[in-house]
Amino acid sequence: MIGRRAYGTRLAGQKFKLLPEYKLRCGLEIHTQLCTANKLFSASTNSPFAAADKPNYHTSYFDVSLPGTQPLFNHEVLLLATKLSIALNCDVNLNSQFDRKHYFYGDQPLGYQITQHYSPFASNGFLRLRSIFDDIDQDSKIIEIQQLQIEQDTGKSVYKEQDSKSLIDFNRSNVPLIEMVTRPDFTDLKQIRSFLKKYQNLVRHLGVSTGDLETGAMRVDVNISVNDYARVELKNLPNTSSIFNAIKFEYQRHVDIIRNGDAEETLTHSQTRGWNGSSTVKLRSKETTIDYRYMPDPELPRITLAEDFVPGVSQLMPELPDQVLERLMSAPYSLSLKDAKILTINSNSHDQLYTQHQLQQFYLDTFKMYQQQAGESFNHKLPTNWIIHELLGNMNKLEIYLEKVVEILPPEEFSNLLMFIHEGKVSKASAKLLLFHILNSFKESNFKSTSSLDLSSLIKEFELDAIEVVPQEDLRQICQGIIDDLGDDNMIKGIISGKKKNSLKYLVGQGMRLSQGRIKPHLFESTFKDILGVKW
Repeated sequence: MIGRRAYGTRLAGQKFKLLPEYKLRCGLEIHTQLCTANKLFSASTNSPFAAADKPNYHTSYFDVSLPGTQPLFNHEVLLLATKLSIALNCDVNLNSQFDRKHYFYGDQPLGYQITQHYSPFASNGFLRLRSIFDDIDQDSKIIEIQQLQIEQDTGKSVYKEQDSKSLIDFNRSNVPLIEMVTRPDFTDLKQIRSFLKKYQNLVRHLGVSTGDLETGAMRVDVNISVNDYARVELKNLPNTSSIFNAIKFEYQRHVDIIRNGDAEETLTHSQTRGWNGSSTVKLRSKETTIDYRYMPDPELPRITLAEDFVPGVSQLMPELPDQVLERLMSAPYSLSLKDAKILTINSNSHDQLYTQHQLQQFYLDTFKMYQQQAGESFNHKLPTNWIIHELLGNMNKLEIYLEKVVEILPPEEFSNLLMFIHEGKVSKASAKLLLFHILNSFKESNFKSTSSLDLSSLIKEFELDAIEVVPQEDLRQICQGIIDDLGDDNMIKGIISGKKKNSLKYLVGQGMRLSQGRIKPHLFESTFKDILGVKW
């Protein structure tokens, strides 16, 4: 048997890869905290920032299990659970029930957890991974969803090693969860990574959960087996790196056991293992599995949904992320996958300057207005370049939220800016200066605007408008000065001979720089050719 340290050394010393003769099979159990106003069975505030708040602040009598308190079901949970079930193509159970899962632990004061064991909320769903959107090696991969069940979260144990104490924070106790269980359909790490990203984005897109692994709003357990031996459940995986390092370690552990001929002795019984940051450690085996003594909760009635409830929620569903990507990558938008994902993927970062919904709506509204103004000559790349790249770049540089940008540059005004560029009334270089000036001035005024924005006046005030007519003598003087300052006869000879045609673009660029982009590039190009006697 190879020790845990040897496994860790091996993993650290070489690139991990799956071996064709040792088939990996994985399933996931994902616990997702729901973004409801209140907790599952009490009126306590359900705050996404509860972990950072004062311990035991978001609690009620039921949350801490004072004798005589009873659960009061939060019906908002049904809407979120149904939305997620529909998005995952599940069959919603119109008559589900709550059960008690009995076990004693300090962070579970009831002595049992209220969950759904016998009759879960939804089942038999799937999520499709596609190579065009997801980083998988197959064209398409369907991951089947075994079930979705509603349950309450536990409290949180806080260990104080220096005081030899274990403290309990009940802020998380009774927060509503959905446990989503997949079938063991994953056969490589790319599929698992893509699924987690897709699921995380989905719950954020639907407003079901923040989906943050770092705060515990989404927690993942992994079931793994190799060559169809007994599965091992990996628990206590706090983040993405832990999830994949634990899978890699456990896969290698199984491979070594099988190679050593110990599989029949070691891998024939299911086992639960934890992750300590460098290796997996045994928590319990099948022989020591806790008897949870499930029973229907006598204090909670069955959840009975009307037959038109699910169809009604379906009508409220937003367009799903893959559908949004397909639409944005098609005409008239024709975005690249990278740019479409910027408008679609929800990072949910607390310091982000916009939400994906805000940015996507701003883009769509601006695109529509610009297309109407430009008519058949519209350039689909213009809104993309100036919103996704220029605008976001300035927002990050100036640390301005999109909701503030919209106050000074709403879609109709941003569309006007695009039209100035589209019609050549202002160069791209000048438009960049103008955009930064507008945003910076608005920020320096503490986001107070005393008058409406007048782009035409600003362009004239700062002399940013494109010069349509330039005296030929002045233009030749500028171009000749650039050639004289260049001091590179080889480049000039290469341009004249046609061997270095691209070098002409360099000269034009110098002219654009000197004129601050106000003189159009074709005027510089024709003048340079005339001076150099270029015939091509």
